[in-house]
Amino acid sequence: MHTNYYFLRQLAPALTERLRGYRVAVCFTQEKDELVIGLTNGTAEFWLKAQLGANFPALALPETFQRARANSVDLFPDMLGEQVETVAAWPQDRVVQLNFRSGGRLVFKLYGPRPNAIFRAAPDSKAQLFHQKLLADADLRPQAQTTPPPSETPNSSESAQSDKPVKSAVQKLPPPLADLPLRYLRENGYDLASPETKTRQVNQVLAQLEKPAHYYLIQLDGRTRLSLLPLGEVLETFAGTDPVAALRRFVPMALGRRALETETKQLRQLLERRAAEADTAAAHARQRLHALAHEAGYRHTADLIMANLHAIPVGATQIEVIDFYTNLPRLIKLKRTEKPQFTAENLYRKGKNQQIEERQLTERIARREAEALSALERLEDMDTQPALAELRGLRTWRKQHGLDPTPTAAKAATELPFKVFEDRGFTILVGRNAANNDLLTQKYAHKDDLWLHAKDVTGSHVVIRHRAGQPVPEPVVEHAAMLAGWYSRRQHDTLCPVTVTPKKFVRKPKGALPGQVVVERERVVLVKPGNPFEQQQ
Repeated sequence: MHTNYYFLRQLAPALTERLRGYRVAVCFTQEKDELVIGLTNGTAEFWLKAQLGANFPALALPETFQRARANSVDLFPDMLGEQVETVAAWPQDRVVQLNFRSGGRLVFKLYGPRPNAIFRAAPDSKAQLFHQKLLADADLRPQAQTTPPPSETPNSSESAQSDKPVKSAVQKLPPPLADLPLRYLRENGYDLASPETKTRQVNQVLAQLEKPAHYYLIQLDGRTRLSLLPLGEVLETFAGTDPVAALRRFVPMALGRRALETETKQLRQLLERRAAEADTAAAHARQRLHALAHEAGYRHTADLIMANLHAIPVGATQIEVIDFYTNLPRLIKLKRTEKPQFTAENLYRKGKNQQIEERQLTERIARREAEALSALERLEDMDTQPALAELRGLRTWRKQHGLDPTPTAAKAATELPFKVFEDRGFTILVGRNAANNDLLTQKYAHKDDLWLHAKDVTGSHVVIRHRAGQPVPEPVVEHAAMLAGWYSRRQHDTLCPVTVTPKKFVRKPKGALPGQVVVERERVVLVKPGNPFEQQQ
């Protein structure tokens, strides 16, 4: 709530008391999205540092400040020497305004996505903007708004007030209340209370916000926040008569903890996503394995054909036999132009592939379940290990477990002329056509990259970029092989053999057509071609 109206309306008179009579001595910037103003009354100094980045807009009030000798630029030269008369908070808004005795004013707009500072040397002077791309801020004016009667609860729109009674908007609060007061109300039984009780609770919270007894620095949902109400884990408490001290302590604390909070949140999301993906993949593999176990296999059908060869007439398209596995009648379809022996031979070959698929499915289930368990264990570690409460400890732990952040596939896609995919930090590149395959294999691929291609058919070249000191995990090879199968003539086959080899064993003979290569050493994996546009399993 450090930019909320109810805090700013307490901060403004406190700053007026501190700054009345002070003159602007310096105004400069030395970091992106930061405006520093130094004021003095001749004997004392006061520093005001505005953080005007979209991620964390704030007014910081450091007790001292040392200007850098380099990379420092003066701003708003017309403001130098201006004497502060008052500091005001705009009604129902996230804006603080410094009024100077000359009639000039400096406005700090603390809107989350587009903060800015606007200076006018006089009321009718041209506006000077800190973020000059926000041209609409030149016309920014305070809007007169009235506080709704206590017996009514307006809606939560940020642009207008409403006159709806409490019972028709039981979960809505005045626009400037933001999220913390609503959460405070809900934790105190607001949702289940009667309309009359809700009205009373809202009035009590409004009274606390208008004249807070304390300011609280809290930890809530992984974020450090300034609150006028006790919520979450209370880290520090300040008297309600000194908003300057609370803000002076909060901003450096929040900035110092922000990197830790952001990386912790990203790491949690990564682990939760990995656990969910692994669970889904294991469930799909179990379904497929169950289906294979409860259907008549290819070998089973081939055995029945071979056992009944003497009873199959020439040119038959089907035959009904007694299944000696189940003692039930079984209808088997045949091809008119193919001898039954050849049909059985093809079925035996498919049966061998089916056995391989069953073995691979079993291995995949075990691997994916282990991955899900590992991700859940890492999540539990994040809640129990004290060392992860510090940024250095978190980064060391993340590196130890191979959880370092990597560039996204979207970013790589803007730099490379291939289809780009990501899996567990490894980049997978897929050629788009024959000429593009040559470009990928001959120009972009490193000798230690893994090279994949659907065996014995035309298709895209696929490359897994190597990472120094990190062998490519089998799930990544499997994913890349599924892509190689999908981007080939075997796209709709049940099972596709895929060549896997280091790129150093792939060469292009002289005079070969675009996309043609010779593989000197290989291993073959069998996978089901995977559609990259469906959810990755």
